[in-house]
Amino acid sequence: MPEPAAGATSAVVSEWPIAENSPYSVSTAIVVIETAKASIEIEAESDGVLLKRLVPAGTEVDVGTPIALLGAPGEPPENIEDLLAGLGVTKPTAEPTTESDTKSAAEPDASPAQPTAVNGHPVPEEPGTPQRVYASPLARRLARQGGLAIDRIPGTGPAGRILRRDVEEALARASEPTPTPAPAPVAAPAAGDHEDIPHSRIRRAIATRLVESKQTTPHFYVRGTARAEGLLAVRAQLNQPGSPKISVNDLVVKAVARAHRLVPEMNVIWTPEAVRRFTQVDVAVAVATDTGLVTPVLRAVDTMPISVVAETTRRHADSARTGRLRQGDLEGGTVAVTNLGMYGTEEFTAIINPPHSSILSVGAVRTEPVVENDVVVPGATIRFVLSIDHRPIDGTVAARWMGEFLSLIENPVRILA
Repeated sequence: MPEPAAGATSAVVSEWPIAENSPYSVSTAIVVIETAKASIEIEAESDGVLLKRLVPAGTEVDVGTPIALLGAPGEPPENIEDLLAGLGVTKPTAEPTTESDTKSAAEPDASPAQPTAVNGHPVPEEPGTPQRVYASPLARRLARQGGLAIDRIPGTGPAGRILRRDVEEALARASEPTPTPAPAPVAAPAAGDHEDIPHSRIRRAIATRLVESKQTTPHFYVRGTARAEGLLAVRAQLNQPGSPKISVNDLVVKAVARAHRLVPEMNVIWTPEAVRRFTQVDVAVAVATDTGLVTPVLRAVDTMPISVVAETTRRHADSARTGRLRQGDLEGGTVAVTNLGMYGTEEFTAIINPPHSSILSVGAVRTEPVVENDVVVPGATIRFVLSIDHRPIDGTVAARWMGEFLSLIENPVRILA
């Protein structure tokens, strides 16, 4: 098991894309592991063959623990037990079983031992014998939390193994309303009826990090409103037929990086020993997924053309929503951008995502009364709220940054300079 991030001690084997005794080529994903923040594809460093999986999907494994035996291209799957013994791996991790598969030490089974699998497939049980259920530990836990019987869930894994996705699909089906004839009027449901939705690893990580942030990071907030006509006009000019589509958020992300370059005291994070200032501007962009919010990081946004900002953001968003972000995609940066404007939200404040020192909340573009030459006229406006960590950044620095940022939004040609 590789170390998915600095300081990580374990990860879950989420999926085996490669079957046993199957060849693979360099850069092919041979295993998918899951951390609290993302699913990570582990790619092959050279051509080879997957001789033996040592850990079933759904198992949490300590970093450094053997999870598979790999061979050279064309190497036959012979003497695997001897190879494992020679490598110090005496026995592959046992397949997970149900409670009915085990006996306590005080109650030994008097019946002769029966084979349970041949070539990785279950042997049919004798009539009257309880059927063994193959399921990953993660699937069992999710089923138990969701109140589902594990033996009633069809498995799609190898040899019918029940995996996490099988339980999640069963939970989704269970929550769907069942079509029934129109019932007779009944009393209203009792107060307190509810549904418990099991926490995902990502949801737990989000909860832990944000509670820690609010408890340990002294937040303060700076608000600003900008006229948006110029920004919308530049966006329209950039979005010519045949050119990559540029969003308002892409321009905002680029403006954030430009403002950090103009006010370098903002491009910092707090560490126990010092305030760390960075030379390039890396900006995280909040992406909503079915399992929670993630913030992939765009590198050196201050030097990126706007088309590259848009393409990189789209690629990260697609990877986030399909669970294919790498751990490195989520690390680094000093500032994040979160946008609820597409939902019509006028203004909101966000919690800083450690170790970042700030996060910019972006509202919707709205038509509001504005004053021009002492006359009230309609104008397009957009509101921003910057949440700042007061430890490395003073209020005057944040105010200067907001001034520069609003000037960029209202004079968007400077964003592209």
